[in-house]
Amino acid sequence: MFLHDLRLATAHALVAQAGGDMPALPSEPPTQYLQALIDGLCELSLKDPLTGLANRRYLYATLDREIDRVTRAGDSALLLMLDIDHFKQINDAHGHLAGDLVLQSVARTLNACVRPMDTIARYGGEEFAIVLPSCQANFARVVGERVRRAIESTPIRISPIEQVHITVSIGGAFALQWIRSTKQLWVERADQQLYVAKQAGRNRMSIEDQPDSTVSAEEKNMLFAPVFTPSGWGELPPLDPAGSVK
Repeated sequence: MFLHDLRLATAHALVAQAGGDMPALPSEPPTQYLQALIDGLCELSLKDPLTGLANRRYLYATLDREIDRVTRAGDSALLLMLDIDHFKQINDAHGHLAGDLVLQSVARTLNACVRPMDTIARYGGEEFAIVLPSCQANFARVVGERVRRAIESTPIRISPIEQVHITVSIGGAFALQWIRSTKQLWVERADQQLYVAKQAGRNRMSIEDQPDSTVSAEEKNMLFAPVFTPSGWGELPPLDPAGSVK
Protein backbone atom coordinates (compact mmCIF):
# COMPACT_ATOMS: atom_id res chain seq x y z
CA MET A 1 0.00 0.00 0.00
CA PHE A 2 1.30 3.46 -0.91
CA LEU A 3 0.80 6.62 1.14
CA HIS A 4 -1.48 8.16 -1.46
CA ASP A 5 -3.86 5.22 -0.89
CA LEU A 6 -4.33 6.15 2.81
CA ARG A 7 -6.33 9.36 2.25
CA LEU A 8 -4.21 11.46 4.63
CA ALA A 9 -5.14 14.83 3.16
CA THR A 10 -7.48 15.85 6.00
CA ALA A 11 -5.01 14.89 8.73
CA HIS A 12 -2.21 16.65 6.85
CA ALA A 13 -4.32 19.82 6.51
CA LEU A 14 -5.24 19.83 10.22
CA VAL A 15 -1.63 19.59 11.35
CA ALA A 16 -0.43 22.15 8.81
CA GLN A 17 -3.21 24.59 9.76
CA ALA A 18 -2.23 24.31 13.42
CA GLY A 19 1.32 25.34 12.55
CA GLY A 20 2.81 21.87 12.81
CA ASP A 21 6.08 21.08 11.10
CA MET A 22 4.64 18.94 8.30
CA PRO A 23 7.02 17.82 5.58
CA ALA A 24 5.75 17.69 2.01
CA LEU A 25 4.71 14.15 1.19
CA PRO A 26 6.70 13.61 -2.03
CA SER A 27 10.01 14.84 -0.60
CA GLU A 28 10.17 12.70 2.56
CA PRO A 29 10.55 8.94 3.21
CA PRO A 30 7.12 7.42 3.97
CA THR A 31 7.99 6.39 7.55
CA GLN A 32 9.33 9.85 8.37
CA TYR A 33 6.25 11.51 6.93
CA LEU A 34 3.87 9.23 8.85
CA GLN A 35 5.77 9.78 12.11
CA ALA A 36 5.56 13.55 11.65
CA LEU A 37 1.84 13.25 10.97
CA ILE A 38 1.26 11.07 14.03
CA ASP A 39 3.27 13.44 16.25
CA GLY A 40 1.29 16.40 14.95
CA LEU A 41 -2.06 14.72 15.55
CA CYS A 42 -1.02 13.69 19.08
CA GLU A 43 -0.09 17.28 19.86
CA LEU A 44 -3.41 18.53 18.49
CA SER A 45 -5.31 16.05 20.66
CA LEU A 46 -3.75 17.54 23.82
CA LYS A 47 -4.12 21.22 22.98
CA ASP A 48 -7.00 23.69 23.24
CA PRO A 49 -7.44 25.10 19.71
CA LEU A 50 -8.50 28.60 20.79
CA THR A 51 -5.85 29.44 23.39
CA GLY A 52 -3.05 27.03 22.52
CA LEU A 53 -2.97 25.87 26.15
CA ALA A 54 -3.17 22.28 27.27
CA ASN A 55 -6.67 20.83 27.24
CA ARG A 56 -8.51 18.88 29.93
CA ARG A 57 -7.14 15.55 28.71
CA TYR A 58 -3.55 16.74 29.15
CA LEU A 59 -4.43 18.34 32.50
CA TYR A 60 -5.79 15.06 33.86
CA ALA A 61 -2.64 13.22 32.79
CA THR A 62 -0.56 15.87 34.58
CA LEU A 63 -2.65 15.59 37.74
CA ASP A 64 -2.22 11.81 37.78
CA ARG A 65 1.54 12.23 37.40
CA GLU A 66 1.72 14.77 40.24
CA ILE A 67 -0.42 12.65 42.55
CA ASP A 68 1.93 9.73 41.96
CA ARG A 69 5.00 11.89 42.65
CA VAL A 70 3.56 13.46 45.81
CA THR A 71 2.38 10.08 47.08
CA ARG A 72 5.81 8.51 46.64
CA ALA A 73 8.07 11.40 47.63
CA GLY A 74 5.92 13.51 49.96
CA ASP A 75 6.67 16.62 47.90
CA SER A 76 4.14 19.43 47.46
CA ALA A 77 1.98 20.31 44.46
CA LEU A 78 -0.64 23.04 44.14
CA LEU A 79 -3.64 23.15 41.80
CA LEU A 80 -5.17 26.55 41.04
CA MET A 81 -8.57 26.84 39.36
CA LEU A 82 -9.36 30.25 37.82
CA ASP A 83 -12.67 31.55 36.53
CA ILE A 84 -13.17 34.83 34.62
CA ASP A 85 -15.62 37.01 36.54
CA HIS A 86 -18.83 38.00 34.70
CA PHE A 87 -17.61 36.48 31.44
CA LYS A 88 -21.17 36.10 30.15
CA GLN A 89 -21.61 39.87 30.30
CA ILE A 90 -18.67 40.30 27.92
CA ASN A 91 -20.20 37.89 25.40
CA ASP A 92 -23.62 39.52 25.74
CA ALA A 93 -22.34 43.09 25.41
CA HIS A 94 -19.57 42.66 22.83
CA GLY A 95 -20.17 39.32 21.10
CA HIS A 96 -18.46 35.95 21.17
CA LEU A 97 -15.50 37.14 19.10
CA ALA A 98 -14.66 39.58 21.90
CA GLY A 99 -15.04 36.71 24.36
CA ASP A 100 -12.51 34.68 22.37
CA LEU A 101 -10.06 37.60 22.47
CA VAL A 102 -10.47 37.76 26.24
CA LEU A 103 -9.75 34.03 26.61
CA GLN A 104 -6.65 34.33 24.43
CA SER A 105 -5.41 37.32 26.43
CA VAL A 106 -5.85 35.48 29.72
CA ALA A 107 -3.89 32.53 28.30
CA ARG A 108 -0.98 34.84 27.35
CA THR A 109 -0.99 36.48 30.77
CA LEU A 110 -0.98 33.14 32.55
CA ASN A 111 1.95 31.96 30.45
CA ALA A 112 3.90 35.03 31.57
CA CYS A 113 3.16 34.40 35.27
CA VAL A 114 4.34 30.85 35.81
CA ARG A 115 7.47 28.74 35.58
CA PRO A 116 8.35 26.54 32.59
CA MET A 117 7.77 23.48 34.79
CA ASP A 118 4.16 24.49 35.55
CA THR A 119 1.20 23.35 33.46
CA ILE A 120 -1.56 25.71 32.33
CA ALA A 121 -4.74 24.29 30.86
CA ARG A 122 -8.08 25.54 29.68
CA TYR A 123 -10.43 23.48 31.80
CA GLY A 124 -13.56 24.50 29.94
CA GLY A 125 -15.47 27.65 28.99
CA GLU A 126 -13.93 30.54 30.91
CA GLU A 127 -12.24 28.31 33.52
CA PHE A 128 -8.49 27.64 33.59
CA ALA A 129 -6.26 25.42 35.69
CA ILE A 130 -2.62 25.72 36.75
CA VAL A 131 -0.62 22.83 38.20
CA LEU A 132 2.43 23.96 40.18
CA PRO A 133 4.80 21.15 41.22
CA SER A 134 7.06 21.71 44.24
CA CYS A 135 5.10 24.77 45.36
CA GLN A 136 5.43 25.16 49.12
CA ALA A 137 2.50 26.43 51.19
CA ASN A 138 4.19 29.74 52.00
CA PHE A 139 4.50 30.56 48.26
CA ALA A 140 0.98 29.55 47.23
CA ARG A 141 -0.74 32.83 48.02
CA VAL A 142 2.11 34.81 46.50
CA VAL A 143 1.74 32.94 43.21
CA GLY A 144 -2.05 33.17 43.19
CA GLU A 145 -2.02 36.86 43.98
CA ARG A 146 0.55 37.53 41.25
CA VAL A 147 -1.72 35.84 38.72
CA ARG A 148 -4.81 37.71 39.93
CA ARG A 149 -3.12 41.11 39.79
CA ALA A 150 -1.55 40.48 36.39
CA ILE A 151 -4.93 39.71 34.83
CA GLU A 152 -6.64 42.61 36.59
CA SER A 153 -4.02 45.09 35.35
CA THR A 154 -3.91 43.89 31.72
CA PRO A 155 -6.24 45.79 29.35
CA ILE A 156 -7.68 43.66 26.54
CA ARG A 157 -8.32 45.28 23.18
CA ILE A 158 -11.46 43.83 21.63
CA SER A 159 -11.68 46.28 18.71
CA PRO A 160 -9.57 49.09 17.22
CA ILE A 161 -11.36 51.59 19.48
CA GLU A 162 -12.39 49.58 22.52
CA GLN A 163 -10.74 47.66 25.32
CA VAL A 164 -11.99 45.92 28.44
CA HIS A 165 -10.60 45.07 31.85
CA ILE A 166 -11.44 41.78 33.51
CA THR A 167 -10.84 40.06 36.83
CA VAL A 168 -10.63 36.43 37.90
CA SER A 169 -11.51 34.46 40.99
CA ILE A 170 -9.03 31.80 42.07
CA GLY A 171 -9.35 28.67 44.19
CA GLY A 172 -6.48 26.43 45.17
CA ALA A 173 -5.81 23.08 46.84
CA PHE A 174 -2.68 21.05 47.54
CA ALA A 175 -2.21 17.41 46.65
CA LEU A 176 -2.34 15.14 49.68
CA GLN A 177 1.19 14.15 50.70
CA TRP A 178 1.92 10.43 51.15
CA ILE A 179 -1.75 9.64 50.41
CA ARG A 180 -3.08 8.14 47.18
CA SER A 181 -5.99 10.38 46.16
CA THR A 182 -7.64 10.95 42.77
CA LYS A 183 -7.53 13.77 40.25
CA GLN A 184 -11.31 14.17 40.52
CA LEU A 185 -11.12 14.81 44.26
CA TRP A 186 -8.20 17.22 43.82
CA VAL A 187 -10.10 19.25 41.21
CA GLU A 188 -13.21 19.18 43.39
CA ARG A 189 -11.31 20.56 46.39
CA ALA A 190 -9.84 23.39 44.30
CA ASP A 191 -13.26 24.12 42.81
CA GLN A 192 -14.73 24.37 46.30
CA GLN A 193 -12.19 27.08 47.10
CA LEU A 194 -13.03 28.82 43.81
CA TYR A 195 -16.68 28.85 44.91
CA VAL A 196 -15.62 30.41 48.23
CA ALA A 197 -13.75 33.18 46.37
CA LYS A 198 -16.75 33.93 44.17
CA GLN A 199 -19.16 33.95 47.11
CA ALA A 200 -16.87 36.39 48.91
CA GLY A 201 -17.22 38.96 46.10
CA ARG A 202 -15.06 37.75 43.18
CA ASN A 203 -11.68 39.14 42.09
CA ARG A 204 -10.05 37.36 44.98
CA MET A 205 -8.36 34.13 45.94
CA SER A 206 -9.10 31.33 48.38
CA ILE A 207 -6.55 28.57 48.98
CA GLU A 208 -7.15 25.55 51.16
CA ASP A 209 -4.63 25.12 53.96
CA GLN A 210 -2.19 22.37 53.14
CA PRO A 211 -3.45 19.23 54.93
CA ASP A 212 -1.11 17.87 57.57
CA SER A 213 -0.36 14.40 56.28
CA THR A 214 3.17 14.17 57.67
CA VAL A 215 4.55 10.66 57.89
CA SER A 216 7.04 9.90 60.66
CA ALA A 217 10.32 8.11 60.04
CA GLU A 218 8.95 5.01 61.75
CA GLU A 219 5.84 5.05 59.54
CA LYS A 220 7.99 5.44 56.42
CA ASN A 221 10.00 2.39 57.45
CA MET A 222 6.78 0.45 57.89
CA LEU A 223 5.55 1.62 54.48
CA PHE A 224 8.68 0.78 52.54
CA ALA A 225 10.25 -2.08 54.53
CA PRO A 226 10.06 -5.65 53.16
CA VAL A 227 6.84 -7.46 53.97
CA PHE A 228 8.68 -10.11 56.07
CA THR A 229 12.26 -10.41 57.23
CA PRO A 230 13.16 -13.71 58.95
CA SER A 231 14.67 -13.04 62.35
CA GLY A 232 15.27 -16.57 63.65
CA TRP A 233 13.08 -15.91 66.68
CA GLY A 234 9.54 -17.13 66.92
CA GLU A 235 9.70 -19.05 63.65
CA LEU A 236 7.67 -22.22 63.29
CA PRO A 237 9.63 -25.44 63.83
CA PRO A 238 10.29 -27.48 60.69
CA LEU A 239 8.00 -30.30 59.60
CA ASP A 240 9.18 -33.90 59.43
CA PRO A 241 8.65 -35.84 56.18
CA ALA A 242 5.29 -37.11 57.45
CA GLY A 243 4.04 -33.56 57.81
CA SER A 244 3.98 -33.38 61.61
CA VAL A 245 5.82 -30.85 63.69
CA LYS A 246 9.10 -32.09 65.10
